[in-house]
Amino acid sequence: MKTKHFFLLAAATLIAAGCSVKERRSECLAPVNVHVNDFSVSQLNYPGTKTTSTVAACNEVGAITLAFYTSAGAEQYKVTQLRSTSAAYTTFGDFSLSLPMGSYTMVVIAHTTKETSPFVLTSPTEAAYTGDHAYETFAYTQAVEISSTSAVELSATLERINAMLKIISTDGKTANANQVRMTLSAGARDFSPTSGLSLTNSGFVNTVGISATVGNSSTSSTAFFLATDEQTMNVTIDVLDSDGNSVSHRVVSDVPFKRNRITQLSGSLYTNDGVSSSFQLSTDWLTTYSDTF
Repeated sequence: MKTKHFFLLAAATLIAAGCSVKERRSECLAPVNVHVNDFSVSQLNYPGTKTTSTVAACNEVGAITLAFYTSAGAEQYKVTQLRSTSAAYTTFGDFSLSLPMGSYTMVVIAHTTKETSPFVLTSPTEAAYTGDHAYETFAYTQAVEISSTSAVELSATLERINAMLKIISTDGKTANANQVRMTLSAGARDFSPTSGLSLTNSGFVNTVGISATVGNSSTSSTAFFLATDEQTMNVTIDVLDSDGNSVSHRVVSDVPFKRNRITQLSGSLYTNDGVSSSFQLSTDWLTTYSDTF
């Protein structure tokens, strides 16, 4: 019995010694638990006063992607929790994994999952919605050092990083109106998780259906990412018929946007009366920016 005890002790000593040797550190794994805290959310159309919303309560988020990248930029670990696949997790937003000793960048992205707009995380500085639309997105990055085999507890409070355009018609939808096309002269659907800013800033086109019935006001919106925290750009609005032809055309110049805020434009959308509008720009970002066209 004494001999058996000696060999067990010796084996444990060798494992501990091996983990302290630089050449063998990669063979030793440390358990890591990551908990996604309540989102930092601006309520009432992204106001300036921040509160928090639980992960479970934020219905705009259908998935959370967690990834660890080495100091050399290689992907060490990546997994996505889908809200709809509850059998794959115990608590939505909690992750358990193991990592070798080393230096890492942890990236956590809460996003929307759509077949027509897949979300792709490539690195701590590159992510994108690769389909037709971008969606409300929350992000967090953190440097993580694994220096022993002791368990590591990490938490992340995610910040909304997208801007939003909302277009509200003051007139009723016409029978020939099928879609609203919004063309922005800047911004993008890609972004850096570390900075929260867009990568390309080349502008984009977003076309959405109209849920309003004939004669009623409609609301159309698009989420996207800015190249700077505040950015001004032109917005072109077209109402399309079922064949994709423009039946109403509006251009709004120098529209201000800000991350984690909604810029709201309202005006006559379905009646192409040819009247041009002048705009007054607001620098107060504590509430939703609103203007008429």
